[in-house]
Amino acid sequence: MSPIDLVSPPAAFPHVETLMRLGLALAAGLFVGLEREWRGKEAGLRTFGFAALLGGLGGLLGEAYALLSLALLGVLIALLNWQTIRSGEGSELTTSAALLVMGFTGVLCGLGHTFTPVAVSIVTAGLLAWKERLAGFSVGLTAAELRAAILLGLLAFVIYPVLPAQPVDPWGLVEPQVAWITVILIAAIGFVNYVLWKVYGSRGIGITGFLGGLVNSTVTVTELALRVRESGGLLIESAYRGVLLATAAMLARNAILLGLLAWSTLALAAVPLAVMLAASAGLALLPDLWPALRERPRSGGGSGAGGTPATAQASRLGLSAPAPTVHLASPFSLPSALRFGLLFVLLEAAGTLAQRGLGPFGFYAVSLAGGLVSSASAVASAATLAARGALPPDVAARGAVLASLASVAVNVALAARVSGQRRLTLRLAGSLALVVILGLAAMAALLLLPPLLPGTPKQLLGPALVPLMLSA
Repeated sequence: MSPIDLVSPPAAFPHVETLMRLGLALAAGLFVGLEREWRGKEAGLRTFGFAALLGGLGGLLGEAYALLSLALLGVLIALLNWQTIRSGEGSELTTSAALLVMGFTGVLCGLGHTFTPVAVSIVTAGLLAWKERLAGFSVGLTAAELRAAILLGLLAFVIYPVLPAQPVDPWGLVEPQVAWITVILIAAIGFVNYVLWKVYGSRGIGITGFLGGLVNSTVTVTELALRVRESGGLLIESAYRGVLLATAAMLARNAILLGLLAWSTLALAAVPLAVMLAASAGLALLPDLWPALRERPRSGGGSGAGGTPATAQASRLGLSAPAPTVHLASPFSLPSALRFGLLFVLLEAAGTLAQRGLGPFGFYAVSLAGGLVSSASAVASAATLAARGALPPDVAARGAVLASLASVAVNVALAARVSGQRRLTLRLAGSLALVVILGLAAMAALLLLPPLLPGTPKQLLGPALVPLMLSA
């Protein structure tokens, strides 16, 4: 955008546009300066307003004046730091950086930009206001977590661009870039979930089970079962809820994978996955919620020895129970990335060969076997094959559902083997068997529904149910 010509005749001068640009620059500066004023800094509301307004004027006058305004702002920042250092308060590096950012933001406003300066102002204010939280989070980072973040960036922005985009084998089974982007996607989801688990996972067994299940349901179920064995069966009720919530989290994660890798496949698998997710969460929470709906507080606001109804309710849900320590050693590591990548490539190749040689049932068998080892790998493989056109979307959707069902069954076996508690095993077996049955029933209903809708082919079953999802 060209700067406004300030030597135009008065009748042709764009008064309104000029005032809007300067007004936006001033508003952005005042917005950020408000936080500095609240903290009692030397450069506060008015200083930031003037800095952004100076940049806006420079942007209006042209490139040379914009550079001059930024240079003058640099002199102002130098004087500010000299004064604070003389008074023994130290340098104002954060405030100085924010002033520079607002100077550039004012220049953008003067040039006629709107979205970018507003977004930058909001982000700048957020970084200043969240000082304590950001500092606390960074201090709490371990060396392994920091290395994991750097490694994730290395894999995404350094290695991925140089990998071949075309198949490297004569059968067209292995596409390095496709496989690697799936590895990065799984790693990124796991990293975000790890951060959530680290922040909130210690608040109760229920929350620990769900957030731990998002990262790794197998590890979470194993740890919960181990705590049951160590407690001599005292944590059976809480662990039961935790395993069911970890199962629900695993199903939610698989649905997210399908949506990111192959949206049409998610549309076809949405109903079975949603039914199983709702059943898992409902079985974990509903038996405790239903009595609470009928509970009446006694006189004096108590509920007997158990305290208030709210306290008793939180205890039943496992939110106030002591949370077991789920040992997720690292959010991401190179060996785990390579293992997942290798497993993904093997499942993708096996699924393709099984589909070619044995038809859909061969692919279903591979998906079931893959779900027993890693449902995330099996689901990602099915979605990738569907996205490439190597597999019909409906076949890929059923394969993803079968892999999820296999992972649900694995949770029962893990809990039984590790906990050694027959009562927990029987309760989980009954509940998760119901989840599996409901998932199979939902998938069967989708197979039987097309004949009820004349002229609707099986491949369009998902779009017929969720047209808005597929139209995106």
